Amino acid sequence: MFHWLRSLFPSKTPILKEPDAMKKFLIVGLGNIGPDYVNTRHNIGFKILDALAKQAEITFEDVKLGALATFKFKGRNVLCLKPSTFMNLSGKAVRYWMDKESIPKENVLIITDDINLPFGSIRLKGKGSDGGHNGLKSVQQLLQTTQYHRFRFGVGANFGEGRQVDYVLGEWDGEEQNQLKERLEKSTDLIRSFIFAGPKNTMNHYNGT
Repeated sequence: MFHWLRSLFPSKTPILKEPDAMKKFLIVGLGNIGPDYVNTRHNIGFKILDALAKQAEITFEDVKLGALATFKFKGRNVLCLKPSTFMNLSGKAVRYWMDKESIPKENVLIITDDINLPFGSIRLKGKGSDGGHNGLKSVQQLLQTTQYHRFRFGVGANFGEGRQVDYVLGEWDGEEQNQLKERLEKSTDLIRSFIFAGPKNTMNHYNGT
């Protein structure tokens, strides 16, 4: 989708041609690149964006610091980003594309896994700590604030002492896999609500569902 743009325009030229910054959105799914991570709990951010892209009939293309796909939704221009920096440096990709596309912080949504929520639970928050999550820690450092929207997808905490890394980097079990389709649909609904209805309405409608 973007290769011909890169050949025609300088790299500093924005992909989104929308002059109104408040109509531009950056939706970021956190995860790790490579086949070993595709079906892991830690990569739910990638998985949700893949589901959104499938519904919107768009495809991702590799660009600087990640893979991008873009679509329009009810007059809004949406840029979907899967960082290629690995989890610990996610903030680098987020900061770069925010600046390049002049997208305000209020219109950025970071999608992440959360062991503090039961499997499949979804929560939208407008601020908060990184909660020990390395991806959010990187985003916080690069944005220099804890006040940004994050979409937390619960992966549960069914692991023993000292086994957290193995758990989040492990693949979904059979029961989780069976429930993922419905949870992914609910997640994409939340994202579209965030874009069109705004964070407050989205929190009221989706948090706890």
